[in-house]
Amino acid sequence: MGQMSFADAEYAGKRKKTRREVFLEEMETVVPWKALLKVIEPFYPVAGRGRRPYALEAMLRVHLMQNWFALSDPAMEEALYEIAPLRNFAGLNLNEPIPDETTILNFRHLLEEHELAEDILKEVNSHLARKGLLLKRGASWMRPSSRRRARPRTPKASATPRCTRPRRATSGTSG
Repeated sequence: MGQMSFADAEYAGKRKKTRREVFLEEMETVVPWKALLKVIEPFYPVAGRGRRPYALEAMLRVHLMQNWFALSDPAMEEALYEIAPLRNFAGLNLNEPIPDETTILNFRHLLEEHELAEDILKEVNSHLARKGLLLKRGASWMRPSSRRRARPRTPKASATPRCTRPRRATSGTSG
């Protein structure tokens, strides 16, 4: 990593951690990064022909963040430019190229083409199970004992009070 950009320097001076930062810190410790990289590495392109690929770990982290935060490819690209914690988690900075939406799309297609998404989910689940955690597709991880029970909603509580007074019709002309 090279010299800090102005945005990264400004972010470094901030004191309060956001919920997103806390979540990413937890994911940093919970996700079995080395095992996931071993699953993908045989299929990931190597430097030599064409444009040099981004680091595999950075692309994996971008892919997982995209899933965790339910972002489209263009939204993920923008988030990497705009949100410092996401950039930092992926090991990227503004002084170096950021993966564009097509690169993000191509990485997801690589995972789909070789059916690696299921292998990644299995690897994460087995790792989390050893730590007593739970992960479901499309859901964030949590400890089974920390789930809150949802109270059933009554129609009365969810109804929005509305004005029942009849309205006078208005038209574009006065008269």
